[in-house]
Amino acid sequence: MIILMGLAGSGKSTQGKKLAELTGRVWISAGQVLRDANDPEISRIQESGKLVDDMLTVKLMAEKMAEVVRSGRDAILDGFPRDVEQAEWIAENIAEVMQLVVIIEVPKEELYKRLELRGRADDLDRGAIEERFRIVEQNIYSVCEILSAKGVKITKIDGTGTPDEVFERLKAVVTEVESE
Repeated sequence: MIILMGLAGSGKSTQGKKLAELTGRVWISAGQVLRDANDPEISRIQESGKLVDDMLTVKLMAEKMAEVVRSGRDAILDGFPRDVEQAEWIAENIAEVMQLVVIIEVPKEELYKRLELRGRADDLDRGAIEERFRIVEQNIYSVCEILSAKGVKITKIDGTGTPDEVFERLKAVVTEVESE
């Protein structure tokens, strides 16, 4: 499995979908899995910029990953793990199938512009966006430390430029890891 990490608007979903199409993997977005749960409480939490409870997120993501594995396919995880508890769950349960974590880095001012264009309900409140950024930034280092200790390769790519330019960078790091 491959994990894509980055702040909201960094292109995780765009790149994850493109990579899934190229490689035959299944793209699994934590945010989309939570939105698809159609739970008013989850929606309220997401719109406030807070993170949904770890155990609920893990449960929903584990169910989705199990569904993919049962189908005989591999996955690209988008936005999961998001914090230490979720990373520890991966480390304890599925670290052996994790190949790579790619952190897509984009300057914040560019991210604000992208989120404004995207226009999703949870992207309209600047305070909520800033809160999401703060939480994710706090956790990325710890998540990567936990996964790296389990032998998962961690790399960063520049997420600026056109989606195709970013995808070429992503393909290059995935190809390198898969050829090892």
